[in-house]
This record gives sequence, C-alpha cells and structure tokens, in this order.
Amino acid sequence: ASRRIPHATVGPHAMLRISLVSGRSTAVNFDDQISLGEVKAFAQRDLGVGFLRLSCEGRILDPKQTAAEAGLKDGDCVTGIVQEAQLAATSRAFAIHCHNPAVNVVTWGDAHYGADDHSTVLSDQRSGRNVTAIQANLKAFSAILDDGTAVAWGDPIAGGDSSLVRHRLKNVVAIQATDEAFAALRSDGQVVAWGSQMHGGLSLDALPAIDNVTQIQATQSAFAALRADGSVLAWGDDACGGNTWPVQPQLKKVTQIQSTNGAFAAIKEHGSVVTWGAKMCGGDSRSVQPLLHNVEKIQSNRYAFAAVKADGSVVTWGAQSRGGNSLAVQASLVNVQEIQATDYAFAAILADRSVVVWGDPQHGGSFTSGILDPNSISEIRNVAAIQSTKSAFAAILADGSVVSWGWPDHGGDSWEVQDRLKDVKQIQSNDFAFAALLGDGSVVTWGNAGYGGDSSAVEHRLRRPVVQIQATQTAFAAILADGAVVTWGFDSEGGSSSPVERDLIYV
Repeated sequence: ASRRIPHATVGPHAMLRISLVSGRSTAVNFDDQISLGEVKAFAQRDLGVGFLRLSCEGRILDPKQTAAEAGLKDGDCVTGIVQEAQLAATSRAFAIHCHNPAVNVVTWGDAHYGADDHSTVLSDQRSGRNVTAIQANLKAFSAILDDGTAVAWGDPIAGGDSSLVRHRLKNVVAIQATDEAFAALRSDGQVVAWGSQMHGGLSLDALPAIDNVTQIQATQSAFAALRADGSVLAWGDDACGGNTWPVQPQLKKVTQIQSTNGAFAAIKEHGSVVTWGAKMCGGDSRSVQPLLHNVEKIQSNRYAFAAVKADGSVVTWGAQSRGGNSLAVQASLVNVQEIQATDYAFAAILADRSVVVWGDPQHGGSFTSGILDPNSISEIRNVAAIQSTKSAFAAILADGSVVSWGWPDHGGDSWEVQDRLKDVKQIQSNDFAFAALLGDGSVVTWGNAGYGGDSSAVEHRLRRPVVQIQATQTAFAAILADGAVVTWGFDSEGGSSSPVERDLIYV
C-alpha cells in the first residue's frame, strides 16, 4: 500500500516506489515540491533502516533537491542503499557523516568548537567528495576525503584551519590529534602537522625529515611518530613528551607507543619499556625499570601507566596517588586480561573475570560508592566489560546487569536506575555520565543530570532501537536504526540538535 507524506502543495500526488537491495520496498505518494530528504526520511521510518542513499537510473539523488529538480515522475522506481553513518565529537560539538558524496557533514553544538553557524562544513571547493573518516581534538575536526585529501574546521588556532599545509594533505590514511593540533599520516609515510604550535602543530620543516612512519601517538600537547625501522621522533611541547633527547639512544626496535596526558611509553621488541615526558605523568620509569621486561601492552590514564606483562602481572608508575602506585593490590594483580581507566584510577579484569582497582579512591580507585560492599573487592565477579567516565567505572556483568563505583555525580552511583539495567550490551560515556544500550535497543542513563545523566526528556524516543552512541564531554548523541538522531545533555555543547533538525534528514 502506498503512503502519503504530508506536504502543503497544489495538485495531484504521484507515486514513487523505493526498493532496498534486499527486495523490500515501500510506496510513497509525493508532489513536485517535496524534498528528497523528506522522502528519504519517510522511507527510512517505514522500512526501519537508516541513512539511505537514493539513486534512480544510475544517478545518485541529492536529498536537498525537490522531486521536480531531480526529474522524478509518477511510477519511478528508486533504489535505496543503506549507508553507515558515523558520529565524531570534539569536547563541545558533534559531527555526523555517512559515505554519500551528495550529503554534507552536519555539525551542532558550540560554534567555537567545530559546530559552524550554518551546520554544514564542506565548502564549495570540497563539495562532491566523500568524507570517509573524521578525527577530532578538543576544539576542531579534520576529515579524510575519498580522494585522500584532508580538510579541517573549527577553532583555527587549534587546527581548524589547515590552509598553510593544504598542498601537502594528499594521500592521507590516518589522522592523530593532541588537544589543539592534528598530525596526518600519508601513504608514503610522511607526516603533516598543523594547529597550535604549543600542541605540536608544526609543519615539521624545522625538524629532521621523517619518512616511513607507521604510527602516530599523542599526549595533550606533543606527538610521537614510530617509524618502520623502530625508531621514534617526537615534537611539540617538550614538557609533555615533545623532546626525546634524554632517551633517544634507547628508542630503537620500538613496536608500539602509549601515552598519558603528558608522557609517552614505548614498548620495544623484546618487551622492555622506554619513557619520556612529564615525570608527574609517567615520563620517568626509573624506579620500576628492573621490572619492565616481557611487557605485552600498556594502559594509561591521564597521569599514570599500567603495563601488563606476559605472565599476567602488572607494573605501574606515574603519579602515585592517581594509579602510579599499585603496591596495595599488587598481590591480587595476577592473570590480568585487560585494564580500564578513569582520569585518576585503574580497574583490571582478571582471568576469572573478577576486578581489582587502585588509584584515587574517590575517582574509582576503591569500591566506596554505588551498590557494592565497600569492604569487599571480590563483590564484582563475572565481568564482561568495563567503561569509565572521568571519575567513575561501570561494569557490565555476564548476566547483563551493571555495577558502578567512583564519584557518584560522575556515574559512580547507579542505584536509581538499577532495576532498569538488565540485558545491557554496551555502555558509552562522556566525562560525567553513562549511557547503557540494552538488548532491545533502548537506552538507560545515569550520572550528572545536566551533562547527560538524565535522558528523561527524550526517553520516549530512545525506546526505538539505538545502533550507535557518541559523546562530547557533556552530552550524548544516539543514532537510531531508522536514521533519526536523538541528543541530550548540556544543550550548547551538543545536547540539543534542534537547530539542525532539518539538516539531519539530508544525511
């Protein structure tokens, strides 16, 4: 049966059939002046799919055109191909895109942090090229396009203006970010950096030429590039790891690099570790250096490192009260499988799926809040996964329930929603709140109410299946199965998408 899209027009309505590759279809009554974005949105709701790219007779249809402008007529058959949409976020703005050359990226939130006044960020010179990936720092976005070029927008000082290096942004395969700068890795192994010079945004012209780079890592204000021969070059703020001079002779046969807020840790070929940067952030590992062998992976929070060795034991260093000292629980840190972190604490999942925590007690380093017995670490068993905010942890148990601990107003207390936390499949977080995705596609939130912990205003919309959740520091955005976008949290930092509601139907 055909369905009519409400639209104020004069004259008879024609019919359009929209078919998916699977064979499912829907019929839509339309008129000449309706936008194809409205047609697309209706088809998505009716078919229960999101982000359709419409085409007719081999032509990709622009959702901003009207049916008349697209040359559609009664009885036409349109093919709808489901595209995967991706959300990215700076600290105060969102950007959404899907792999559709006819659609611009849509942004919302704080205009000074990457949300431009007109809600779209692809200028005329970039139109018609497909965005394939978006990276973000605190104040700006950078996108890789399908022709290998890269563009940027947001705070110009923080990397939102890449005009000075635009001619070098070719064949880009990955982009890394400090707080206020970007570094693009090209397919030829060259690196291009821009943004705040105090945060690593140099053109690299003043540095030795580097090539054969395979990986770039970042602290808050410095970059470190790993080359194919295992050597490392760093630049940016010296105090935060931008200068490797003290350890340069040791930086050979490096296989991977991890970072805190202000220091780097490099794992070498046989599991030894070299560190540099701010001492208070883990840049000095001399006190534990005899223990740093056979290291397989390193986790970090803002101020400390935790290295997992081949035998499942853990070595920690950095700010002592913020996770850099694990002596109090060292005997329990055996057979460690993975480690998660808040800004100031760590939580390790053991082979038996129990949890050991250490660091600042108020920020997740102790079971002192939530529904747990503060005197019993063994209270958490059968843990499937752990997520964190700045100052709290939330663990998904094997039965789909959730336990949380840490700073209560940052999500450490989930008591008020505990009866709803069942069949939890995934948890997303911002700095102050958690959002749990349940098996039926609905969402449950807790934490700081003003920063996303209270989603009651949009709860009726979040009962429809949610497929993806992204966060700024203070807000959430959820993509629904039918392509709708639902936002909540601090309005001016991405919690309200109402200013771009019309634009979102074109994505």
